[in-house]
Order: sequence, then C-alpha cells, then structure tokens
Amino acid sequence: MSAPVIVPGVTGRRPSSLRPTSERARRRRPAGMRHRRRSVPLTILMGVAVVYTLLPLVWLLINATKTQADLFSTFGLWFGGEFALFDNIGRVLAYGDGIFGRWLLNTLLYVVVGAGGATLLATLGGYAIAKFRFRGRSAAIAVVLGAVAIPGTALAVPTFLMFARIGITDTPLAVILPSLISPFGLYLMWVFASESIPDELIEAARVDGASELRIFASVCMPLLGPGIVTVLLFTTVATWNNYFLPLIMLRNPDWYPLTIGLNSWNNQATTAGGDAIFDLVITGSLLAIIPLIALFLLLQRFWQSGLAAGSVKE
Repeated sequence: MSAPVIVPGVTGRRPSSLRPTSERARRRRPAGMRHRRRSVPLTILMGVAVVYTLLPLVWLLINATKTQADLFSTFGLWFGGEFALFDNIGRVLAYGDGIFGRWLLNTLLYVVVGAGGATLLATLGGYAIAKFRFRGRSAAIAVVLGAVAIPGTALAVPTFLMFARIGITDTPLAVILPSLISPFGLYLMWVFASESIPDELIEAARVDGASELRIFASVCMPLLGPGIVTVLLFTTVATWNNYFLPLIMLRNPDWYPLTIGLNSWNNQATTAGGDAIFDLVITGSLLAIIPLIALFLLLQRFWQSGLAAGSVKE
C-alpha cells in the first residue's frame, strides 16, 4: 500500500488548490457581499415607484370600460355598473366619420418615416464618428454633446418660422423633418459603436478587400443590432408622444397625430355647443398606447442588451 502524501507545513488541512471552488470564491468575496441584506427603505421606495407608474394605466384601463354617466358617478379606480369597453371602442372608431383611424395612420406615418429615418441617420453618424478619423471630428462631437442638452421645445418656434418661410407648414413634412434629428440617438450609437465593434475586425475586413459599405452592412450592422433597437425604441416613443411640435405646425385636422386629435376631442366640452365625449377620449387614449406596449414587449430583450452593452470591460 502506497504511503500517504505529506504536504510540508500543513497539518490536517487540505491544500488551498484542492479546496472546493465555491469555498475559495466565498473566501475571496468581500465581507459586505457575504451578508448582503435586503434594504427595506429601498424596497419601499421601489414599491412606491411601481405604484406611481402603474396607477395611471390602471385608472385608464378601468375607466375605458365605463359609460359617460358612470365616469362621474362611480369611483375612479373601480368599474361602473355597465361594461361598455367594446361599445366605446366602436364609437371611437366611428366618431367624426372615422377620423380616429386617420389620426392613427398619420401617427404611424410620422413614426415610420421620422423615427425610422432618425434611427438610420443616428446609426450612420454614430458609426462614422466612432470608427473614422476626419477633419472636424472634435467639432462634430462637441455639437452632438451640446445638442443633447437642448430641449426640443426650445427649437420648435424657430423651426416653425423657418418652415413658414419655406411654405411647408400644415403638411406632414413639418412634423417629419424635425423628427429625423435625434442628438441623443446619435450620441448613443457613437458610444455603442465605440465599445461593440473592435477596430481589428474592421481592419481584417479591409485586408480581405471588402469595401467600406460592405463592411458596415455585413460586419458592423449585426454587432450594432442591440443599439439600433434601443435608439429605435427611444425615437419611436418620442415621435408617438410628440405634442408641441404638431400643435404649432398643423392646422388641418386631417394631418393631426393621435396626441393632438385626442386633445381636440377633450377640448370640445369647453367650446360653445361642443359635445362632451370624455368616454371616447379615455378609450381613444387606451387604444393609442397599445402599439407602444406591444413594441416594448416584442423588443424588450434587445432593448435590455443594448443598454447593458459596453458597461463591462474585459
């Protein structure tokens, strides 16, 4: 029988290299992480934030099922005596010769062309700033960072005056053209491209004889996918909920987006001889947010990965 192996200087203990991995990891773990406790104040704060966020949505969903009379005679966070959701939806789609459907199509037009174009331009611009060295690059970066800090409402009136001189107010171009510019999306794509695309990968593609356009389309676009989806979500929400710009640019109700159209319905109650249709306003608001919720649910995993990309360096 072979003799036992004797480790010098060690009595009754296994060498550290033979200890279980979990034990070594536990010993290397900082003391503060071994006994991490749940923060009660933080849990309460998060609970309040969740309630504050979901309460308006719950109120909207409940009151969309009520009739006009039940809106003012029942508790706001509970259902009325009659479930009128489907009747309200039918009236919303039929009211004003189906103008709600026209407003929905207008909003989709502004989102597809405006938000889609803004995402494309932000992707091209962010990639160019991140991976190319050209004269004026520092100035371009400074302009982008400065534009991020300027609110869109500050530029709405100067934009209106410029478009009025050109003669394109009260047209879809007056809403689409300003929506094509997204400084935050450009900044986000610049940071994302800098972290997610190795310079060695681009150089290898150039050595293989690929053109710059092919490198961008075939090599870089798949790597930029999460960032593109993230920018697309931000620009879509901003364009879908845009209110002030269409308000000052458009006068023809046929070109209204949902935000302006629903507000015009809401203002009918304050005009002489106007028809109060608060039940249709609430139901229309519920229908207006369904596409955004569906978009977030479909693209949620890409959005989360896009926000986390570049946060960890190896």
